[in-house]
Amino acid sequence: MTKQDYLYEPLEAFGEGLTTRRPWNTQALAGVERLNGRVAMLGFAAALIGEWLTGCGPAGQVLALLRWYLS
Repeated sequence: MTKQDYLYEPLEAFGEGLTTRRPWNTQALAGVERLNGRVAMLGFAAALIGEWLTGCGPAGQVLALLRWYLS
């Protein structure tokens, strides 16, 4: 066998990465997570408004869009 030129990161418990000392920027990770949460809230609000306007849930709206697109 040849010498391995790669190193695996050690396994860690779920959620441990942001609470231990690591070489990554935790401020940037916090900003990304905040942005992901806000976009998810916008998507959820859009699904509720779409359901209120059409009377169909999110899956029904996607199916209606597919039917319209394929026809």
